[in-house]
Amino acid sequence: MSEYALLIILFAPFLGAVALIFVPRREALLTRLVAATSSGICLLASLYIFFAYDIERGGFQFVQRFPWSEELGIAFYLGVDGIGGPLVLASAILLFAGVFVSWHIQDRTKEFYIFLLILAAATIGVFMSLDLFFLYFFYEMSVLPMYLLLGIWGSHTKGYLSMTDPEGRRLRDSVGFIFNFGSNSKEYAAMKLTLFLSAGAVVALMGILLIYHFSGLHTFDILVLREQAHFSGTLATIIWLLIFFGFASIAPIWPLHSWSPVGHAAAPAATSMLHAGVLMKLGHFSIIRVGYEILPETTRDLIPIAAILCVFSIIYGGLVSYFAKDTKYVIGYSSSSHMGYIFLGMAALDYISLTGAVIYMFAHALATGMLFAMAGWVYDQTHTRDIPSLGGLVERMPFLAGAFIVACMASIGMPGTVNFIAEVMIIVGSWQKYPFQVIVAVLGIVLTMAYLFRMMRGLFYGRLVPEYAHVQDTHAFVDRMPLLLMIFCSISLGIFPGHFYEVVRSTVVPMLDRINQVAPLLTQTSTSFLP
Repeated sequence: MSEYALLIILFAPFLGAVALIFVPRREALLTRLVAATSSGICLLASLYIFFAYDIERGGFQFVQRFPWSEELGIAFYLGVDGIGGPLVLASAILLFAGVFVSWHIQDRTKEFYIFLLILAAATIGVFMSLDLFFLYFFYEMSVLPMYLLLGIWGSHTKGYLSMTDPEGRRLRDSVGFIFNFGSNSKEYAAMKLTLFLSAGAVVALMGILLIYHFSGLHTFDILVLREQAHFSGTLATIIWLLIFFGFASIAPIWPLHSWSPVGHAAAPAATSMLHAGVLMKLGHFSIIRVGYEILPETTRDLIPIAAILCVFSIIYGGLVSYFAKDTKYVIGYSSSSHMGYIFLGMAALDYISLTGAVIYMFAHALATGMLFAMAGWVYDQTHTRDIPSLGGLVERMPFLAGAFIVACMASIGMPGTVNFIAEVMIIVGSWQKYPFQVIVAVLGIVLTMAYLFRMMRGLFYGRLVPEYAHVQDTHAFVDRMPLLLMIFCSISLGIFPGHFYEVVRSTVVPMLDRINQVAPLLTQTSTSFLP
């Protein structure tokens, strides 16, 4: 199991997608069972590597390497460390949950699950890749299924033709009026996402090719480049900026964020879960894997850029979420805001803050996954995402309302959830170096509480609108199970975070030690935060 664990995790979704090609279109139940089985195998193997990871040994484990092109120095090279392992697990959890969240999809069910499995496998491939070529290959692979999932199974992003004011007059957003493409806004969202991610990927590719060419090592092997490649001066600065802004576009950091909320709003629920939960984390992860590992000194000099931009991400995303009236836009801009916390933890270059940033990547995946899953259920039942037109749904959806409260508490960082541990670590670890940004981050938490409670009140409390008296709660096992799974993971790791913390710390400590040896920080902080 140890020897082939990563291959099982990576190829289980791919093989599931291939198997679905041969399933007759009329066999909808068999299609769902094949998707559930392949994602379940992926999840079980991901749990294995997470708990079997040797904390004392650290480094990259469960390694598999297959030469692909000796002439170009490319190998299919897989391995996970204390950063990649938890993100692989987050991808597997959201894929498994997403299969069941999408259980009732009737339109081209087989094709939907094929693209969903490919999307999850592509993100997992990025988190495993120890070769720059395949890291970029899997990164680009994630774009195509996102485009199709949004363009075919998505919905119009703002409901331009259906939203009305209290007097019943139709409203039309000014931006939508210009860019709506004949009110087919899901096509606009899909195209905008594709263009932004492709443009960012090209920028990152330029940095990767510069690393390959000027290292003189004739290899894409990240571990070899980490130990033997040396860049300095203007070249190192250019490469780092290309890597940072190329990958930060998918994170997304302000001002490269505008594609993300639109994509969230247009995507079906399971796609939004993967989009917010792990696709956005590809940016942070790739910056760490390439920038921090290969260009440590330049990272230390230029990472304050992230500390500046994260302030705009936190405040802008929070304010737009507060004033948004579309459920998916609230959650989408909230996700963009919360990505600023990860950049803050990364920018401080502190053992505590960077560990917290990695834990927050995982924690945010669960919390936002829950919110998008429930927003999708409400939309399927009511056929609207306009918060002011809803209300009182707790009478018809008591289980969903309870789960929504838990998801909101996790997003805020309530004690007892893994988000709380991550946020405290980011705030504590970043305070000495970036006190202003920490104050902004704390205010952002208050703002998060305001807009999530406002959305929760607008959806579930007050007078039940007679028009929605027919809506149904999640009663079936397949409907409740994904929510219970994500709630269990968020709370269990929040109450018992020891192993999770040690896994991440086993990678963060040597990484920052290496950066500090190259360019010592002015202050050193304790590497111990949890017993």
